[in-house]
Amino acid sequence: MKVINNLKFPKKSLKIINPIRHFENFNEPHFISLIHSSKNTLQLQQIHAQIIRKNLSSNSRIVTQLISSASLHKSINYGLSIFNCFLDKNVFLFNVLIRGLKENSLFEKSILYFRKMDKMGVRPDKLTYPFVLKSVTALGEKGVGGGVHCGILKMGLEYDTFVRVCLVEMYVEVELVDFALQLFDESPERNKVESVILWNVVINGCCKIGQMSKALALFEEMPERNVGSWNTLISGLLRNGEVDKAMGVFDGMTNEKNVVSWTCMIHGLMLNGLHQQALDLFFKMVEEGVKPNGLTVVSALSACAKTGALEAGSKIHDNIINNGLHLNAAVGNALLDMYAKCGYIESASLVFSGLKEKDIRTWSIMIWGWAIHGHVDKAIRCFEQMRLTGIKPDGVSVLAVLTGCSHAGQVDQGLQIFDSMQRECSIEPTMKHYAAVVDLLGRAGRFDEALKFIASMPLKPDYVIWGALFSACRAHKNIEMAKVASEKLLQLEPKHAGGYVFLSNVYAGAGRWDDVERVRSSMKNKNVEKDPGWSSMEVDGQLHTFVAGDSGHTRKQEIYLKLEEIITGAKQQGYMPETEWVLHNIDEEEKEGALGSHSEKLALAFGLISTGPGVIIMIVKNLRVCGDCHSLMKYVSRMSQRVIVLRDIKRFHHFKDGVCSCKDYW
Repeated sequence: MKVINNLKFPKKSLKIINPIRHFENFNEPHFISLIHSSKNTLQLQQIHAQIIRKNLSSNSRIVTQLISSASLHKSINYGLSIFNCFLDKNVFLFNVLIRGLKENSLFEKSILYFRKMDKMGVRPDKLTYPFVLKSVTALGEKGVGGGVHCGILKMGLEYDTFVRVCLVEMYVEVELVDFALQLFDESPERNKVESVILWNVVINGCCKIGQMSKALALFEEMPERNVGSWNTLISGLLRNGEVDKAMGVFDGMTNEKNVVSWTCMIHGLMLNGLHQQALDLFFKMVEEGVKPNGLTVVSALSACAKTGALEAGSKIHDNIINNGLHLNAAVGNALLDMYAKCGYIESASLVFSGLKEKDIRTWSIMIWGWAIHGHVDKAIRCFEQMRLTGIKPDGVSVLAVLTGCSHAGQVDQGLQIFDSMQRECSIEPTMKHYAAVVDLLGRAGRFDEALKFIASMPLKPDYVIWGALFSACRAHKNIEMAKVASEKLLQLEPKHAGGYVFLSNVYAGAGRWDDVERVRSSMKNKNVEKDPGWSSMEVDGQLHTFVAGDSGHTRKQEIYLKLEEIITGAKQQGYMPETEWVLHNIDEEEKEGALGSHSEKLALAFGLISTGPGVIIMIVKNLRVCGDCHSLMKYVSRMSQRVIVLRDIKRFHHFKDGVCSCKDYW
């Protein structure tokens, strides 16, 4: 074994092809075999050197294999240099280069060399067009695609099975599905068993444009189906929100289900917001002995992250370890995101430290994690560490740091980071960055500066900008400024409930009930509806969701009794219900009753009766937590000696011993 800086490498890994005499008797077949067995670019270059030495560098078959292997080793520029040095270029060299450029995501160059092929008088064949079409598809170039189609017709290759499938797929992906259907209808092989791929492509096209009845009809007409046919239809139904039909198709598969089938279903359920169903299906898949792949795990972890389902997330983490699943960037990022969004930021930090593959998204997730948990210093430190590793910040990572500064009230530092975006990082601020600065200034009560900043923006302020200012107005009870912001919001999006709700809430907080009624009447007249609030928590692997005044839970009597108990105990400790958070003109006693049934309080009471002493209570709220619930949770954390973690739409609140991590700056 060879030891370098305390790392051990097997001697065979350092082996190189060295003795020149080894190649003395080599001819074309020997070199082609050797090229195919090369493990990396260095070995390929050594072989290439011997090919030149043996005067075989003008051998078309050998050079074609060299370019192909260079592409496989992700050294396409080396392959290009070999191609450019070869004088007698033919269709085989062009085909292997065009394919290599496409497979290395150099789509524009792939099309460029296809055009060079024509200029040099080299005639394309049926192996040229599929990879040109795939490059066109990747770029979404409709006009170029039409030109390539003309070339196919000119060459008489329109009925080649592989060419036609790629052509139909190109039209599907550039959203010219009518052309795809026309080609499909004109295909003489469509009724043959071996045409299944063509059918799958057309069904996918119908799903993409929402023609689900056509997709289902084609599925029924198919002369033969494979597992890809079922998976295509399931994925399409889920993309179009037809969950029940997708589940029916999935259940209708008998012995044909594969890991892709399960993954399509889990991913689709997650995208449709059915996170518990997605997790239930994931664990059913594991029970049936189907081994999840990377995308399955990422989808399931995303469902955990969205709902705060830590227990399920931990089980998935165990599954990753037990199955030896490679912790690539995508899986690692999903795992990191899950722990951060489930309230366990220290566990997220441990995962982050253990990841060997870290991309810009990995760093951004960790920075966001520290920021939304209130650890702005760690967020900034992580940001600087990322830069030291040579990874250039992007807009997402900068936005994460700005958000952290806003939550912590570090205005000057936040402004400094914003100013350095263009100067040091060459990042052009987007509307989200400007909104973060408005939020930063507004939270600190610096409204005049916020207005000046908005006026100086090079972009026209949108709904997010005025929404950020409005939220700050409510926190500081600045009614006049709130009216200005609200008018802007309603001008921009008159059908959006947020502007009406914001203004109604501000008026209610100031006791201006006539104005509240006027705003709500306007909402009713314009058929504007607000999103209902809910809170959820996970117990024994199951999510329990509550709405205000919920009476549908199986343990409702215990929940309300516990809630009454903790409110009574909190009052004895000094808690005073903050009735200004009740947005209706009713007397104080009724207001206290209305406050008592908020969804986050019901989730808290359920957590206390459903978990043992010392267990952290983790609650997820889809809206911003109200001030009264925030106050009560501080008292309950001290009374019960329990840590309560609440994730609302903005940030995390960690309640412990009567104190919140936000330091009441929220």
